[in-house]
Amino acid sequence: MSAEQQVISRQRTRDHGEVYTAAREVNAMLDLVKAETERIESRFLEPACGNGNFLVEVLKRKLAVVADRYSKSQAEFDRYAVLAVSSLYGIDILRDNVEACRERLFSVFNGFYQKTYKADASAAYAATARYILGKNIVWGDALDLRRGDGSGEAIIFSEWSPVNGAMMKRRDFTFEGLVEDTVREEDTLFRHTSDSGKEVFIPKPIKEHDLTHYLRLVDVHDEL
Repeated sequence: MSAEQQVISRQRTRDHGEVYTAAREVNAMLDLVKAETERIESRFLEPACGNGNFLVEVLKRKLAVVADRYSKSQAEFDRYAVLAVSSLYGIDILRDNVEACRERLFSVFNGFYQKTYKADASAAYAATARYILGKNIVWGDALDLRRGDGSGEAIIFSEWSPVNGAMMKRRDFTFEGLVEDTVREEDTLFRHTSDSGKEVFIPKPIKEHDLTHYLRLVDVHDEL
C-alpha cells in the first residue's frame, strides 16, 4: 500500500468503514494543534489508528524536535526519542493494521536514529522501542473498550514516565478507566477539584511497575 492510497479494498471499506486519511489532510489537522505535536512528552491517542497515518506524522514532528535539541548528546537524544515513542497510543479493530502501524512507527524512529548517527540503533535500544510500541498500539475495539483477540479482556495501556534521566516508571491502566464518561457519577473516589475549581478525574492504575532503566524494559517487564 502506498503512502497516499486511502482504500485497501472495497470489502474492508464495506465491513469496517476503513478509509485512510491522506497525508495532506493529516498534516492540516495536526497543524491545528501544532504546539502539542512538537511537545515531546505530550500524549496522543488515535482510537481508530489504521496503519498509523496520524501517529506517524506526530512522531516525525516530535523526533525532529528531539534531533534539533539533543543530537549533540547521544545519551539525551536516545532518552528523548524513546519518550517521544512512548507518548503515542493507538487502537485498531484490524490486527494487520496494528502490526503495520507498529512497523511504520518503528521505521520512523529507527530512520531518525540512522540519519542522526549514521549507524543502526543498538539491539537493546531497538528492542525498547519495539516493546513500547507493542504495548501502546493495541488490537481492539475503541467502542466496547475490549481487546480484539476475542478474549473479552479490557484494553490496557501503559503510561511511561521518565524519572532521574534514564529510569522509567510504568503504570498500567484499563482504557475503560481512562475514559471519564464511563465512570459512574456517584464514584467520587478519584474525582478531585483543580486549582481553577474545575472537577477533574484522576484514574487509578491497575498495576505499578518498579523503576527500570529504559534499556532494560524488555528484560524486567512482562513479555508482549
